[in-house]
Amino acid sequence: MPYRITASRIGLLAAAAWLAGCASSPTLHYTVPAQPEGASGYTEKPGWATTQFAVAAANPLATDAGYQVLKAGGSAVDAAIAVQMVLTLVEPQSSGIGGGAFLLHSDGQAIEAYDGRETAPASADEKLFLDANGKPMAFHDGVVGGRSVGVPGTLRMLEMAHRAHGKMPWAALFQPAIVLAEKGFKVSPRLHTLLSNEKHLRKDPVAAAYFYDASGKPWPVGHVLKNPELAAVLRSIAAQGSAALYEGPLAQAIVNKVRNHPNNPGRLALADLAGYQPKKREALCHDYRAREHDYRLCGFPPPSSGALAIGQILGILNQTQAATLPLDQGLPSHQWLHLYTEASRLAFADRALYVADPDFVQPPGGSWMRLLDPAYLAERAALIGAQSMKVAQPGTPGPLKTSQAPMPDQPEYGTSHISIVDSLGNALAMTTTIEDAFGSRQMVTTNAARSGGFLLNNELTDFSFAPTDAQGQPIANRVQPGKRPRSSMAPTLVLDKATGQVLMSGGSPGGALIIHYTAKTLYGVLHWGLTPQKAIDLPNFASLNGPSLLEEKRFPPATVQALRERGAEVREMNMTSGLQAITRGQAHGKTLWLGGADPRREGVVMGD
Repeated sequence: MPYRITASRIGLLAAAAWLAGCASSPTLHYTVPAQPEGASGYTEKPGWATTQFAVAAANPLATDAGYQVLKAGGSAVDAAIAVQMVLTLVEPQSSGIGGGAFLLHSDGQAIEAYDGRETAPASADEKLFLDANGKPMAFHDGVVGGRSVGVPGTLRMLEMAHRAHGKMPWAALFQPAIVLAEKGFKVSPRLHTLLSNEKHLRKDPVAAAYFYDASGKPWPVGHVLKNPELAAVLRSIAAQGSAALYEGPLAQAIVNKVRNHPNNPGRLALADLAGYQPKKREALCHDYRAREHDYRLCGFPPPSSGALAIGQILGILNQTQAATLPLDQGLPSHQWLHLYTEASRLAFADRALYVADPDFVQPPGGSWMRLLDPAYLAERAALIGAQSMKVAQPGTPGPLKTSQAPMPDQPEYGTSHISIVDSLGNALAMTTTIEDAFGSRQMVTTNAARSGGFLLNNELTDFSFAPTDAQGQPIANRVQPGKRPRSSMAPTLVLDKATGQVLMSGGSPGGALIIHYTAKTLYGVLHWGLTPQKAIDLPNFASLNGPSLLEEKRFPPATVQALRERGAEVREMNMTSGLQAITRGQAHGKTLWLGGADPRREGVVMGD
């Protein structure tokens, strides 16, 4: 039933002094919950409603850690830190302290964007992913090993956000993950399935000893897996701040792992880790109208392409008849899907040409907002006809044409999403990643006598393997030292334009498909009046400026045929999103938070 949504790191001495100053902060007494076994595949979720606060994350143990922090009086950022540390343990394939993240935060007054994206080492260059013949490497030849590892950014970014918005002491927020790492957690069906299908993780001796038994088989569902090495690492970070990871023995262990890989070493150095700095950027916000209501959609600016692409897709759709097309028996109609996929082709054409790290690449016309200008989007929408354009060309949103070349299509993977609202008036959306499943497949340990550790990212493979096109024109998202690779992560906050009140927090994992999963959920809530759970439940669909992609076995044959008759190449495929969303709703005159978690993964929502 439709509902209505209402209008620099801490050094050792500094850390000690800062933590001492939190003596009067709320206190967390973490209790290990009964450990559920979230199903892999598709399991219907009920949707959730709370009145004070809510946390949505990709694993029940992680959600519960955030819930206990909020229950104890912690802030949304406090809860996000606790959630991320538990995800490092229980969802190691997707995110962790060896990766990066984007965090979008609202304190009720301002929207802040915290950039914890990984960076390329200082010694990296645009030939990093070229083979001996000067040709781009095969994707997984670049991924597996040290070559693909970027400087991790998640911890320093979370530390920056905590200094601004934390209520609990930093050290307390590591307690849930430390306890679970020491006592153990049950291997979930999803983790077991991914380990069973994984081809490269066993090549790393540390990972093989942790994730697999003596015969090389992944631990069975329900097996209690302990990670004493991660517990020790988290204890040091809790006591010393992020400096424990970026300096000293742990930093040396990371560098050794990367540089000493037997056949695919990387270029990470101690100076890269010590010098890493998160960035506080201006959130990318723009006006949006749906069902005669005005909103502000706020997302992450470049180096993420997520907010720009979503803004373009939705903005182009609003220039077509899409807004007049309701769901057809609970599903998007073929007419609407045609318009959506055409708008997607146009957005992804621009993305491939223009978007990269803004410290290295100038936006078209001097402002990223030119890509979202209504006049430009109307010009792009006018290109949509009755037949599919199959492959769109980039537009010219500024007065001058670029001398760059579009980035060739390249795989993107991985990631996890967290949405949180607290009882203090704060809300956040955080998307966090190590990129491919299990990242670079390199597990770091400082003590071989202890089992476990944490995985390093393969984020550098988000750069274009080819630095130029065939004519020698440079690609904006090529490898350069110190550069952040382009991302598709799309943490999103929706505000009421008139009041500035946060109405929604959402996002998803899924590589380049993150953009479509998040856009689908936004459209379902804002245009079709769905609860977040019902919007998340909708079948997935996309185009990356090529074939029209539809989630397999979710659309009627007549819909598929109608799209093909419009000239589209349609591919039905597995499209495993991991959406989380929380919206402000109203029932019986009272405000409440409505939460949704993706039935395709094992996440849940908790709150009071």
